[in-house]
Amino acid sequence: MTVLEPFGARLRRAMDERGPLCVGIDPHASLLSEWGLNDDVAGLERFSRTVVEAVADRVAVLKPQSAFFERFGSRGVAVLEKSVEEARAAGALVVMDAKRGDIGSTMAAYAESFLHKGAPLFSDALTVSPYLGYGSLKPAVDLARENGAGLFVLALTSNPEGAEVQHAVRADGRSVGATMLAHLAAENAGESPLGSFGAVVGATLGDLSSYDLDVNGPLLAPGIGAQGATPADLPGVFGAAVRNVVPNVSRGVLRHGPDVTALRNAADRFSDEVRTAVTAA
Repeated sequence: MTVLEPFGARLRRAMDERGPLCVGIDPHASLLSEWGLNDDVAGLERFSRTVVEAVADRVAVLKPQSAFFERFGSRGVAVLEKSVEEARAAGALVVMDAKRGDIGSTMAAYAESFLHKGAPLFSDALTVSPYLGYGSLKPAVDLARENGAGLFVLALTSNPEGAEVQHAVRADGRSVGATMLAHLAAENAGESPLGSFGAVVGATLGDLSSYDLDVNGPLLAPGIGAQGATPADLPGVFGAAVRNVVPNVSRGVLRHGPDVTALRNAADRFSDEVRTAVTAA
């Protein structure tokens, strides 16, 4: 079995060559309807294949939201498997947005599903939730290292409800979100050109200068486009860490479907705007 170069190195190269943009594949019912598709497996497949065809050869990262496939059962998961395979074949890195989090053998099983090189859903990276304790992620961390994959750990998310957990202050005076960032910095220590263990940090959160975002790893940043953030906002939110930001756009690109050319043009516009904002910072 071929051993992959570490995810962080592959991501750094993809961001430098293609621009640091991640496009979500979020086939929820309203988008299927906007595209004139039925909310069924056939509509799901048409939607997903169109997005992959349009942008997988030009963006650094594609991020399928697993839940929108899982809701159709085994046939939906089969579509997800094919989408992952085709996206990676076209040169995009795939971040599986599944936000898995558990303990012991259950966490190990989740890791096997998405981070083992031989798994049908093997992805370049996986989003995970650390709120059973960062140590609960160890099976995923270990398997990611073994297979050249990565993780994106929920740290400072853009949903308002996240603050009640992530901004809570521990006995040592450090917030829970800051603690997660510190764990990631430790995972990535000494890695070059970029560590493989990143954080999810919302682009809508405003000034984050009170947090040390320099974890020597990527920062997956949802919130660009429909949620209100713009590429021009990135330097103000992420400061010196902006070069390692992977901004995620979903509806801002997807609403231009099902026309392939329109999807490509939208992705290219966002990619150019992100590259300009990051370069100017």
